[in-house]
Amino acid sequence: MAGMQQQSAWIGLGANLGDARRCLAEALRCIDAVPGVRVAAVSSLYRTEPIDAEGPDFTNAVARVETELSPLGLLSALQEIELRLGRVRPVGIHNAPRTIDLDIELFGNGPVSDPPRLVVPHPRMHERRFVLEPLLEVSPDARIPGKGAAADFLPGVLSQRLERIGPFDWRNS
Repeated sequence: MAGMQQQSAWIGLGANLGDARRCLAEALRCIDAVPGVRVAAVSSLYRTEPIDAEGPDFTNAVARVETELSPLGLLSALQEIELRLGRVRPVGIHNAPRTIDLDIELFGNGPVSDPPRLVVPHPRMHERRFVLEPLLEVSPDARIPGKGAAADFLPGVLSQRLERIGPFDWRNS
């Protein structure tokens, strides 16, 4: 890890099965424990309706991390955490309810593409209020590479139901 350049990355967190708040807190503690990754900021928690999915409301947040990992290295670490926390990916069911979902929304200053495994910025982040509002809470000047200021997309998604639950003390939850 020594000598690798530190980058910021923004991770979308969501859950709509079980104790979502506890699972998001545990996911953040696991992320913070990954060598070469440090959680730098976490948004409030938000309750949101499922988009292009069925099931109960989601609890969502966005974390900004500082990392020495490559984008694929970070993705591998996040997928391992999802498995450890009980994430199941049913075959043939897109956007099924889940105990935990960890998505890299942004990485560094530019796009990252290694399809189908990883495409950053997340291809639909600018269409999701549950990503934009918490992202702008932790990084008000966030820019989506190839698209522009994240704040410019918020007016187009305000019809999506979202409720701010409040600050998230993930270290003590």
